[in-house]
Amino acid sequence: MKTKSNKQTELAAVEVLRQTGVDVLEAALVAKRALEAGRGRVKRAMACIETGDEELRRREKTVTFARAVKEALEARKERRKRTLCDFRGITKRFMKRCKGLATRRMRSISAEECRDYIREAFDTPRQRNKARLILSGVFSTACKRGWCAENPVRKVGPERIEEKRISILNKEEIGRLMHTAEEFEGGACLAATAIMLYAGVRPNEVERLRWSDIRLDDGVICIAPHHSKTGGARHVTIFPPLARILQCICRPGDERICPPNWRRLWTRLHREAGFKSWQPDVLRHTFATHHLATFRNYAELQLEMGHRSAELLRTRYIAMEGVYRREDSLLA
Repeated sequence: MKTKSNKQTELAAVEVLRQTGVDVLEAALVAKRALEAGRGRVKRAMACIETGDEELRRREKTVTFARAVKEALEARKERRKRTLCDFRGITKRFMKRCKGLATRRMRSISAEECRDYIREAFDTPRQRNKARLILSGVFSTACKRGWCAENPVRKVGPERIEEKRISILNKEEIGRLMHTAEEFEGGACLAATAIMLYAGVRPNEVERLRWSDIRLDDGVICIAPHHSKTGGARHVTIFPPLARILQCICRPGDERICPPNWRRLWTRLHREAGFKSWQPDVLRHTFATHHLATFRNYAELQLEMGHRSAELLRTRYIAMEGVYRREDSLLA
């Protein structure tokens, strides 16, 4: 038989469980589970509860997507201005087009939802692949801050892109463009135009160049790692047609190659040259095609272009129509 003291203890225990506001039986089951985890020892059971509570708090620690974007931008504040603009613009588009995303908690967003957000916010495979990288960057920062356990975007594969060849400028179009560059704004854009056409330097890379990067005596243009699209330094050959142009207009080393308001001026220039539509990399593609026609060497061209492999040259860059002989090459 139970003594009066035992009955009082049991009644007191029931009252304690009732005060939790949870069903008494459920509360007793939780207590039983804690004691089992503690191997029947009260102190160990309490330690298990406290450890579990700390782990649960850690797992529940998170922030909204908008806050994570702000932190990710802050973590990248030393990056290039253009990189930050892309990051800011793409994340803003995510929050604008994906209803409720800005206030979603980072830890609660799944890989499937990330895939849906990317498809909802962006229209083309190329846009979606770029957005995927930036979204992954937001989650990477969140992981480092302890706001989510893993980066769900890593489970989202990139979309396949069908590469299409870009047509190149013909001899008449090249002549028209260069003649316009000589006359336009007193030739302010001539050097940049010539470097893109005769050296295949990317438009964004030209924008960062200064005259100190032009080594006429060595016959090269130095593309620094922080100026390159791919982050790698390279030397681009100054071929004779480009050398003749640069020798006539070489300026003090600290000056930029491109004039102020370069992008606006460049748009006006190719429009005045009679181009109704303009492909941003058409000069780079023209250079690549003429370089191959002249030297027939993919390895050398790959180095000039700053590509990691020659595959992109073979599939997208080379448009041999109209360039059949070395005599037809603008680098000859």
